[in-house]
Amino acid sequence: MAITPDHIRDTLDEYVEVHPQDKPNLAPVLELLDAGADLSTRKEFRGHATAGAILADAAGRVLHIRHRALDRWLLPGGHLEADDARLLDAAQRELTEETGIPASAVVPAGMRPLHIDVHPIPANDAKGEPRHQHFDFRYLFRTSAEVGELQLEEVTAAAWRDADTITDETLRHRVMAVLR
Repeated sequence: MAITPDHIRDTLDEYVEVHPQDKPNLAPVLELLDAGADLSTRKEFRGHATAGAILADAAGRVLHIRHRALDRWLLPGGHLEADDARLLDAAQRELTEETGIPASAVVPAGMRPLHIDVHPIPANDAKGEPRHQHFDFRYLFRTSAEVGELQLEEVTAAAWRDADTITDETLRHRVMAVLR
């Protein structure tokens, strides 16, 4: 069963209840939902939902992946798929696909996203995609597993880094608060 606009709206509403200060940054998401946009499809080029994973190990380090197309160190994550039932499921699926760490070896730290980020994505002529926005629903997971076989089509490397190296200030503070 695909992720529905109602699920995205409910997740967003629950998140804003906990983090009301983030509501102004989420205005583009709310506006598209109010306009009836299907944010679960990557063909919605005004912006669409993606799911990200913050994976922490027992030492409090966070797994970063080197994204092939963007040539940047990022947290694991990506687009939603038709068989994802929840945003949390999509984040866990992406984590497993990109890092080779089995789903059975990771535990969600909660059912609500730790952070929702709105960021621009450059045009990709090879995929026929114009510049657009990603609405990244980021969930925290814990593991004691090591990285498995990387998804080499999308990822060139993986590295465990201290949580204080997360570049997004809000996300860094939230992750460090949970890991204390």
